[in-house]
Amino acid sequence: MAIVLAAACTKGEAPKPAGQEGTAQAPSTPRKDIKIAVVTHGQASDTFWSVVKNGVENAAKDNGVTVTYNSPQTFDMVAMSRLIDAEVAKKPDGLVVSIPDANALSNAIKSAVAAGIPVISINSGSDVYKQLGVLLHVGQTEYEAGFGGGEKMAGAGVKNALCVNHEVGNASLDLRCKGFLDAVTKAGGTGKVLAVNAADPTDSQQKVTAALGDGIDGIMTLGPLGSKAALAALKQGGTVGKVKLGTFDLTPDVLAGIRDGELEFAIDQQQYLQGYLPIVVLSQYKQFGVLPAGGILPTGPGFVTKDNAARVIELSKQGIR
Repeated sequence: MAIVLAAACTKGEAPKPAGQEGTAQAPSTPRKDIKIAVVTHGQASDTFWSVVKNGVENAAKDNGVTVTYNSPQTFDMVAMSRLIDAEVAKKPDGLVVSIPDANALSNAIKSAVAAGIPVISINSGSDVYKQLGVLLHVGQTEYEAGFGGGEKMAGAGVKNALCVNHEVGNASLDLRCKGFLDAVTKAGGTGKVLAVNAADPTDSQQKVTAALGDGIDGIMTLGPLGSKAALAALKQGGTVGKVKLGTFDLTPDVLAGIRDGELEFAIDQQQYLQGYLPIVVLSQYKQFGVLPAGGILPTGPGFVTKDNAARVIELSKQGIR
């Protein structure tokens, strides 16, 4: 990882967005004095985001810097915007944010940039980070990831697909569904989006069960919360294996399902790196003014299938996958 970052830095420093010129300090800045704030839309209690937080904390320890991690109690963009404003008021040396809704968060992020705080986006926001003045994005491009999932589903013979969106209002999830359905359609199939509420797994399961009556032969969920409800619906209907199920992101339950043949695959965006890499980059930027070129540091997509699930399960036990 260090070699990759070093190589990226040698390609030349990326242009600083307006308002951030001169924010990087002299090489003499002690790392112990560097303070970085992380604000995401995902709670650390969520199995996915707990891995992101592990990456943040391990990077802070490895780099000898101080980092805080905050998120709203639920998917709440007003609350998240306030959290960003609160961190900006403390004048951190760097800010890491996810951007699930650019319209709702743009004022808070632009305020950070205007205050001269270097900002890196993670997980969501690959399509909007530049226009907000963010230095770079760490994550995967969501449309392309969804398209890859659609190709994989079509390759497994799926003709009538369902994309289950568990977090309506998250622009990144919309892009995942669009990419997925575009790929299925391109392969000669058809599909539609089903909106469910992640906070109500029983209702989500019932909605998936109802949708299966339309001759669905493949389901793509956009995260583990959706896949759990979808798998429960398939088990209840006795259609596990007959209806192909794929998902985004990894949890122990998802990995066990892949190992046991209940899920075809999971799209892995390596969220541990989404927590780890921004802390490394901002620490180096604060100290030396160096920044990877290219704008996006891709952490995915990759695919976990039955062939490699066992190895990933071992890393999951360590809070890394």
